[in-house]
Amino acid sequence: MPIAFKEWAVTVRALAEGEQLLTLRKGGIREPEKHFALDHDRFFLYPTFDHQKNDLVRDSHLPELRRALEEGVWADGEPPVHALTRDGGIAQPERVRIRAWAEVAGHFTIDDPRTVNDLSPFYVWTTDYAEKRLAWKRHHPLHVLLLRTYRIPRPVTVKVRDDFGGCRSWLEINRDLPFEGTPVLSDEEFERATETIAEICAGRVPALV
Repeated sequence: MPIAFKEWAVTVRALAEGEQLLTLRKGGIREPEKHFALDHDRFFLYPTFDHQKNDLVRDSHLPELRRALEEGVWADGEPPVHALTRDGGIAQPERVRIRAWAEVAGHFTIDDPRTVNDLSPFYVWTTDYAEKRLAWKRHHPLHVLLLRTYRIPRPVTVKVRDDFGGCRSWLEINRDLPFEGTPVLSDEEFERATETIAEICAGRVPALV
């Protein structure tokens, strides 16, 4: 069965639009031994609404959060009102649309909050939230996955199963999905970004003041 990587819907949308190039992961409570492991190097991007809140996404990308919510197939035809508030929890839709897949172009581990801050041009979360991902389970490093993302020709709608819930990274999708499509960034753009991200993670770029 196709493997999917579970990430916030707004993050998946940003990856599919070339506005985000990486993700940060420590491992959730439903991971083996509660630690993240890079078990796959190519996977589909599964949009989830677990823990996703407006105040954890930069103001410049709040419109993208609303669009991500609208892409879900909800029981009443539209997202619940509280899903768009700054402090409300977000329910899960009945179905989600898978519109992209990714391959891992780089895998780094970091433990310095300044590095998380320096990587901020490559993600849409607030830097405060990104640093909280680092701070959780402080004695373990934060995994930085550099992703080359591809949009598939036709989005595929997938039913949200009960066992898809919770803090976990990997899911098996009961549908045929094609590893087809166009990369969201040109080779030149991606190579430039890859070089910068690798230098930041290696500590070769001065920390931002």
